[in-house]
Amino acid sequence: TPSVILRMVMENPGWYTPYTPYQSEIAQGRLESLLNFQTMVTDLTGMEVANASLLDEATAAAEAMALMRRVYTSKPAAGQRPVCLVSDRCLPQTIDVLHSRAEPLGIALDVVPIDRMSFDGNAFGAIVQYPDALGELYDLAPLVDRAHKAGALVAVGADLLSLTLVTPPGDMGADVVFGNAQRFGVPLGYGGPHAAFFAARQAFVRQLPGRLVGVSVDVHGHQSYRMTLATREQHIRRERATSNICTAQVLLANMAAMYAVYHGPQGLRAIAARVHTLARVLEAELAALGVKQLNANYFDTLRLDVSAGVEQVVRLARAAMMNFHVVDARTVSVSLNETTSPSDVRDIVSVFAAAAGARTPAVDCEATARRLQASSPDAFTPALRRKSGYLTHPTFNSHHSETEMMRYIRSLERKDVGLDTSMIPLGSCTMKLNPATAMRPVTWPAFGRLHPFVPEDQAGGYAEVFRELEAALCEITGFARVSLQPNSGAQGELAGLMVIRAYHRDRGENDRTVVLIPASAHGTNAASAAMAGMQVVVVRSSDDGGVDVEDLRQKAAQHRARLACLMVTYPSTHGVFEDDIQAICTIVHEHGGQVYMDGANMNAQVGLTSPASIGADVCHLNLHKTFAIPHGGGGPGMGPIGVAAHLAPYLPGHPLVPTGGERAIHAVSAAPRGSASILLISHAYIRMLGADGLMDATRHAILNANYLKARLEPHYPVLYARGNGRVAHELIFDLRAFKPHVDEMDVAKRLIDYGFHAPTVSFPVAGTLMVEPTESEDKAELDRFCDAMIAIRREIEAVMSGKAHADDNVLKNAPHTAAMATAGEWTHSYPREQAVFPLPFVRERKFWPPVGRVDNVFGDRNVVCRLCV
Repeated sequence: TPSVILRMVMENPGWYTPYTPYQSEIAQGRLESLLNFQTMVTDLTGMEVANASLLDEATAAAEAMALMRRVYTSKPAAGQRPVCLVSDRCLPQTIDVLHSRAEPLGIALDVVPIDRMSFDGNAFGAIVQYPDALGELYDLAPLVDRAHKAGALVAVGADLLSLTLVTPPGDMGADVVFGNAQRFGVPLGYGGPHAAFFAARQAFVRQLPGRLVGVSVDVHGHQSYRMTLATREQHIRRERATSNICTAQVLLANMAAMYAVYHGPQGLRAIAARVHTLARVLEAELAALGVKQLNANYFDTLRLDVSAGVEQVVRLARAAMMNFHVVDARTVSVSLNETTSPSDVRDIVSVFAAAAGARTPAVDCEATARRLQASSPDAFTPALRRKSGYLTHPTFNSHHSETEMMRYIRSLERKDVGLDTSMIPLGSCTMKLNPATAMRPVTWPAFGRLHPFVPEDQAGGYAEVFRELEAALCEITGFARVSLQPNSGAQGELAGLMVIRAYHRDRGENDRTVVLIPASAHGTNAASAAMAGMQVVVVRSSDDGGVDVEDLRQKAAQHRARLACLMVTYPSTHGVFEDDIQAICTIVHEHGGQVYMDGANMNAQVGLTSPASIGADVCHLNLHKTFAIPHGGGGPGMGPIGVAAHLAPYLPGHPLVPTGGERAIHAVSAAPRGSASILLISHAYIRMLGADGLMDATRHAILNANYLKARLEPHYPVLYARGNGRVAHELIFDLRAFKPHVDEMDVAKRLIDYGFHAPTVSFPVAGTLMVEPTESEDKAELDRFCDAMIAIRREIEAVMSGKAHADDNVLKNAPHTAAMATAGEWTHSYPREQAVFPLPFVRERKFWPPVGRVDNVFGDRNVVCRLCV
């Protein structure tokens, strides 16, 4: 990781504390960076459109499979399942996750060599790796041509750095390209977090999974950025959503984008050429020892025939502090990267020389490189050499010194609101402090530089962290076992449902596929259920915001023979502890179902109650919320699941590292413990606070929410509360009575003028604001927020009473930019001071939004998702 990116982005709360950019006006910096990421991906892959990152490469492959299935027009023969062909040279963790995601969607996987792929009437697509798992490059065009003639599609897992030298999949006709951006300056971290990328043809833009950043304009006609085509997202479409990627990897995508900006096209090509040259030098030096290299075309990976025996080579390599990949009894592969030096090449050669009983030769890498270059420019055929340009936009050609890069990163940071600016009162999102002490270990090389598949005896420190964290989470939840594999909240939902599904099937109850979901639930619940192959049945809410117990009882009885589970959030998404929660769980159990508790609001439970005590069987935990991992502008996240003893045998396994239960389901993420390096944050958070501190955090979260209720309820009706008048850790303010004069979005945008990020808008009830203060905010900041909300209420009253102009008022024109405030002529019906300095504290800590209110409709009608030259 270049130091300027490490210090200015990864270690900077201005980049790691912001939330998902749903309020575009105060997220222009990271939105621009994500547009850089999308442009980088489309350019390097040769595709037309890319999203703003996914969770990891394996789940991106699963999304590619799902997209190809959605857009494929033909139906399989009667009684047969649609088939996805998968190359046996795809990464093993990718293949395992594909198995996990294919089966509940009714897709049959056929894992075969590429030359045996047959596109008959049932095959809708193929997934291949380029370079493949053993490092071989090959011409994709013949495969793509065969697939397209049969009406099928092709998705390619690619390596971004190699694409600076070799022909990109898009230039060979691929329909989807996915992969991992880790090698663009992101630490290995024993498996993550790493930003996956996903690119496709423009025709599929409305089918793309995850988030998509696009270009729009603000009310003044100035260019601005926003998340575009948001109606694809699971929060809106629920079980009909395109996918359920509720957490992207925005912080890591921004790091990868900055890596491309810093190095530029020439720098990236130079890095790739150096890696490739060292690989060629290594091949030549090993050939002199009689070691045969088996890849006909390669970029950075050699597949080596070890006649002296693999065990001897591996033993000597480990003694020299190196790990080689064992392919089979005769073959190892060795991959080089941008950190590889000539001395590393000499060390590798010495291992093979010792294994062959030969003297270590004197290796002159520069001389060998010159000799190889004179005979042939590359270790792949000229047909595979890249001919198209990439990264031609000025952004990638302007910031190559540390000074320029520092200023560019800082210029974007200034355009955003994070927790370093002010309170972010987002209901259901828990924007709390990410303690600096807990963050520090993530950047320690001993944790950051560990490969996810090193031998387990080389990862003893991580193993101890995992054991202690699992034990703590078991104690907090009351459950018997925990899986740390799911790397987002939505991924945890899916994993929990798949565990429940496996449990029912193991008991011969294959027909249990109905999931009861309250109407107030997160949209991710319904989307996860659909991905798990389950049927969603919605349960009504009662007048007090809880689950309608009689409606639940009726629907549980109606679907008794097919009931798989109930998905319930506790406290409820309405911000209230369900008084009937134990009775609700009992009803579901009496009808043969399991109870899945959504752990989104776990920060109102820790130390006071637990999922097990209310009667749940499984829950996921949002470590990026309750347990202090930062949101990073929309990710990273972690969503491990805890389960009762009877579900423990089904916890997800992994093809390369032993983990999971005795009857483990397939992997749900690429790495065995998901985004392992950020587990260090939650581990530190729990160890530092201890039992008493964790309970105090919960108490203060609830106290702060009720303090806001006490101060603001005279001005804004609170929609739901328990019979005692109290709320949990969050609450909903009802703004519907202010329409048509002012709506909730006007209030959200006006809060920007006061220096605050808006609360959650119109969820779970349209026309409302959902507020969660968290335990991290002191009384002074809570009072500033209350003062702002009370002042806005007076502004609303002025509009409703006619004292303020119906259209030209501070609410409708919010947010106000510096350009508006300093314009030579002020044409509005209210004073400039009221617009930009509405309360005294605002002047002392003013945040100037870089753009006015963004035109969302324009952005959706004119979809532009990359930088234009």
